[in-house]
This record gives sequence, structure tokens and C-alpha cells, in this order.
Amino acid sequence: MKSYKIAVLIILSVALFAFKAQNSGALQGRIIPVEGVKEILVISGADTIKVQNINGGFLLKNLPAKTYKVMIKAASPYLDYTLNEVAVIDSATTDIGQIQLLK
Repeated sequence: MKSYKIAVLIILSVALFAFKAQNSGALQGRIIPVEGVKEILVISGADTIKVQNINGGFLLKNLPAKTYKVMIKAASPYLDYTLNEVAVIDSATTDIGQIQLLK
């Protein structure tokens, strides 16, 4: 009986993990000029994720599938940039393309 309960618990844990993995996606993009990027923020409601900037590019994996706002905080003399309504879809990578920061 005890091994039956453990087996059920393991099966439920694996099923929960598989369900969670299917409800996430990724977000990527590139910002130029590289020296204009101060920080990249991905926002959903009250949640904010600071994204690592790698030579102007970024990739954020395992995001829950929903709509986000992407904010690029720019270094002077460049202007901040905001992209609203970015949809992240289950098991896919949303590419916002290349963003050119303006002065």
C-alpha cells in the first residue's frame, strides 16, 4: 500500500511538471546601438523581470504564456523605448526583432 501511494505521488509530480513546461515560452530580441542599452525589463502586471543584456541581445526562457510589456531603459543621449502587448505563446519563442534606440 505504501509503494502504491509513492507511485501515485511520483506520477502526479511528473504530470504537474509536464503541464507547467507546456505553459511557457520564450522572448528574444536585439537592441542597437549596444552602448545605448542601460537595462531591459519585461513586465506583466506587478511582476518585473530584469533581463540580461548580452551585446544588445537578450533571450528570456520559461516565461508563462501571457502578454508582456518590454521596456528598454536607455543610456544618455538615447531615449527609453517601450513595446506593449507582446504575446508569449506556449512552447514557442516570440522574437520582437531589432529595436533601434533613438536620440
